[in-house]
Amino acid sequence: MLSRLRILVFIGVVTVICSCKDHVKQIPIVDFFKTPEKSAFKISPDGKYISYLKPYKDKQNLFIQSLADGTECMETSFEDYPVSGGYFWTYNNQLVFNQDIVANDGFKMYALDVATQKLRTILSLEKVRVNLVNRNREQPDIITIRMNERDPANFDVYRLNIKTGELSPYLINPGNITEWFPDPDGKIRLVKSSDGVDEAILYRPNDETPFKPIIQNNFKNTVRPIAFTGVKNNFYALSNVNRDKTALVEINAEDGKEQRIIFSNNNADIMNVEYSKNKHRLELASWDEAKPHKHFLAPDIESLYGTLQGMLKGTEIRVVERDSAENRFILNTYTDRNPGSYYLFEKSTRKLTKLGDNNSSLKPEELCTMQPISYKAKDGLTINGYLTMPLGSKKINLPVVVMPHDGPWGRDSWGYDEQVQFLANRGYAVFQVNYRGSTGYGKAFKSAGYKQVGGKIQDDITDGVHWLIDKKIANPKKIAIFGGRFGGFSALYGVSFHPELYSCAVVQYGLINFFTYIKDAPPFFKPYLKMTYEMVGNPETDADQFRAISPVFHTDKIKVPLIIFQGAKDQRANISELNQFVRELRKHDVDVKYFLKPNERAYFRSEHNRLEMYTEIEKFLDNNMRVKP
Repeated sequence: MLSRLRILVFIGVVTVICSCKDHVKQIPIVDFFKTPEKSAFKISPDGKYISYLKPYKDKQNLFIQSLADGTECMETSFEDYPVSGGYFWTYNNQLVFNQDIVANDGFKMYALDVATQKLRTILSLEKVRVNLVNRNREQPDIITIRMNERDPANFDVYRLNIKTGELSPYLINPGNITEWFPDPDGKIRLVKSSDGVDEAILYRPNDETPFKPIIQNNFKNTVRPIAFTGVKNNFYALSNVNRDKTALVEINAEDGKEQRIIFSNNNADIMNVEYSKNKHRLELASWDEAKPHKHFLAPDIESLYGTLQGMLKGTEIRVVERDSAENRFILNTYTDRNPGSYYLFEKSTRKLTKLGDNNSSLKPEELCTMQPISYKAKDGLTINGYLTMPLGSKKINLPVVVMPHDGPWGRDSWGYDEQVQFLANRGYAVFQVNYRGSTGYGKAFKSAGYKQVGGKIQDDITDGVHWLIDKKIANPKKIAIFGGRFGGFSALYGVSFHPELYSCAVVQYGLINFFTYIKDAPPFFKPYLKMTYEMVGNPETDADQFRAISPVFHTDKIKVPLIIFQGAKDQRANISELNQFVRELRKHDVDVKYFLKPNERAYFRSEHNRLEMYTEIEKFLDNNMRVKP
């Protein structure tokens, strides 16, 4: 009897231990989705100051810290609209930054003189898009910008004096120029033109000479100039001409002929190249396979990264900023379980100083690993993706949230994703699919997605769900699908045409009608329309296909609960059509929760709105998947 009692006690203790082992701390929603504590760190060219964005009354504002004494100064105190993350330093210690005025679709550009603390408004426009093209070391008061004020469908290039506000035309767009590539002196000697299907690279040796085409391609081939080499008129570029995978090459600008391959990878496209404008040289090339990779092109940069990797073991490291002397560097680090930190590294002293965390509330050991996976689609094509499993010993029969990415010509990559980690913390396995058409896997893989937005792309997602079920990972009765924009279309497509697979769907700013999405595209999208017709479809000639796949025409097929989030100022959304779509769903007795936020675009910038959204998503999934962490 005593032995039996001991056995029962032992079993009880083991049960408690196992129970404790699988107990997962539920992290508050605010810890995932609050505004970053500090972000967008940059360094002044003279290396004396760092700048960053920091929240003030729920809006990102600009701060500067002196590296001499550590003094922090809040430079802006906007309470209406935040400072955009794409701000920059000029070469004479001016800070230039923007505000997106959502209410009237406005744009404001400011310049801050750090020495005098004087703030000037240098541009104030409505319904105009403005982007930086170049900063000029020789004329630090002059920046080169592109904007579509003259013609909403075309961007022209201007010189803007940030001290006087004087704006002077530099290159007026003849109607087909889509990209501009300045040389180290700020002169634009290369441009890209496109009619949407065919594109050309044009070159001129100086400002007084007309551009002439040197390379002509179909849109399936691409050449993206990086910088001039400084030897003859050659330039570096990323190119997939006459090859499947994009490579780093050198091209003669006089005749457009490729001179040599500098670096390529047989498994993936080279996606990014780092080039030093100070030293006029290539430093590294990077690409994504299952995880990020780098190939170094300068020995001292390889040594620098080696030193940093020794100091910051187990993290991905990116040099995001440097001063003109290339002595002080700002680093960003991250992993799949860490939202990342910023550091200042002083090369001369090898001193490493932590500047701040993106989110210090999160502890990596409480988050989940993102595992690369692959499987075969039903036509035999290999599809790659990522699976993030919740913590705990249970690895089978799990509730799953399928998260198809936006695009369709984007991709998911290994790294920290707050949505993924939030869902995994709540007990869901999260499945991300780089379906055919996704970038980074070569020209053939991307081309395999053309005109398949409602065909094989969706089959790849469906095949992935069946793979999860066959592997016993997924509980077939507890699968949700969750996406934004094109991912939102995929979510609605999934519950419309594969209702047996999904328990519910979460849609953020989803694409519901390909007719209006293409026809209502903003004017500046015009140069890409013909390409869109080739890659997605033409509303005129492919009308039957568009009608067959667009969720707006299939409200009768949706049977499972939906939750939909939308910003009323989203320039790519037809709000009246979305409102009608929700009404039609409700007429068919579909359980729809719908949240329309008046002063938001596609992505919710207000922390209050974000927290409300994810609180509602948590309740929605819990109610429809019956999962307790």
